[in-house]
Amino acid sequence: MTRAHEEEVLARIAKGLVYTESEAAFQAPRRRTEQIFAYNHTPPGETARRRSLLVEIFGSVGERTVLLPPFHAGFGSNVHIGDDFFGNVNLTFVDDVDIRIGDGVMIAPSVTLTTTGHPVHPDRRADFGRFSEPIVIEDKVWIGSNAVVLPGVRIGYGSVIGAGSVVSRDIPPMTVALGTPCRPVRAITERDLMTRTAGD
Repeated sequence: MTRAHEEEVLARIAKGLVYTESEAAFQAPRRRTEQIFAYNHTPPGETARRRSLLVEIFGSVGERTVLLPPFHAGFGSNVHIGDDFFGNVNLTFVDDVDIRIGDGVMIAPSVTLTTTGHPVHPDRRADFGRFSEPIVIEDKVWIGSNAVVLPGVRIGYGSVIGAGSVVSRDIPPMTVALGTPCRPVRAITERDLMTRTAGD
């Protein structure tokens, strides 16, 4: 594949258009499969080794990151994580394009963040035809267990995504959202500062 052809494929990917596995094969060196395997098999006490592997795996990673193994990623190198991140077990990044996660984000067990989908018509899925759109998770978001975030979604600052939700559209800041499909149900307000306190 020529450099011009690679650039044409990358331009199509950037526009959210369909591309195939063969067309995208030139990106294979950006996959961090060996490092992800190593991370998932590193003993809990080897914190320095885990940190070193995260720096190798991700496109960028902030300070005080906690990511409990196992986790999974198509590439790893397309994931960008801010400071004070907590990711629980079985977090899956389908990162054919960028996944950008802000500061202070918490993600519960068995969450999937997928930037990639496939065409409805079977003929367009030949050679694993697919399309990809980036995901953005802003600062201080909390995503509940078993949620799925779909391609092109932005979750706004401070929002909470209920367990088991399928997030197919943008969620505004400071919002509790849940369901399949995920929809905002209420705003997060100052009153929420008083929940589950001794004064309840």
